[in-house]
Amino acid sequence: MANELDELNPVLKEEGHDVNVIAKQIPVTVGKGSVVFEVVLWCLGILPGLIFLLCKINAKKELDQIQQRIQHDASQIDNYMEQRVIELKNAAKLVEKSIDLDKDVMTKIAAYRAGSNPNNDALRNEVQASMDQVEHKINVALENYPNLEAHSAIRDAMQKNSYLQREITAARELYNDSVLRWNQAIFVWPAKKIVAAKNGYTTRIPFIASKEVKEESRGTFF
Repeated sequence: MANELDELNPVLKEEGHDVNVIAKQIPVTVGKGSVVFEVVLWCLGILPGLIFLLCKINAKKELDQIQQRIQHDASQIDNYMEQRVIELKNAAKLVEKSIDLDKDVMTKIAAYRAGSNPNNDALRNEVQASMDQVEHKINVALENYPNLEAHSAIRDAMQKNSYLQREITAARELYNDSVLRWNQAIFVWPAKKIVAAKNGYTTRIPFIASKEVKEESRGTFF
């Protein structure tokens, strides 16, 4: 049988391919086969039924641990995002006479700073995208008004912003690893999948790069 992926006779796509994260949560469901499976185990005797019951208890425990890991990783991202909000707000105040910041964007950031931290993946991505929009507008202002770059406070704030964005990127890698582990685990049949379906679990959405970041990554740097 030939290799499904043949590096010696590849199909090339020279124009490239833009990949995007699909922001969709997939629910876990089980069919009648899983119900029959459990019934058969109990019909075979108390011991097989109890063994599988223990397997489901352990599966629930493992899934709970993964969820706690995801919460921890998300908290790390939120901590860095909060610090980044402060630096962007400081920079925005210094250049606000030169640029017209989107009030809606700043409202989201202010709410985040005030303690209304998003508690789900979609809102966290939205706040991150909002901060990227603000950073983009600040950078445009600095390009239009070169004398602003000489302002030490603005320079320091943007340097700290760059550092925090790198920290967010690293924290996102850990978060996405935990999300991948969760998304794989909830579909492992029989115990984990049955437990996940019973509890109404769904897949989780990895952290998504914002439109501003993607457009910037395609820019010309040299």
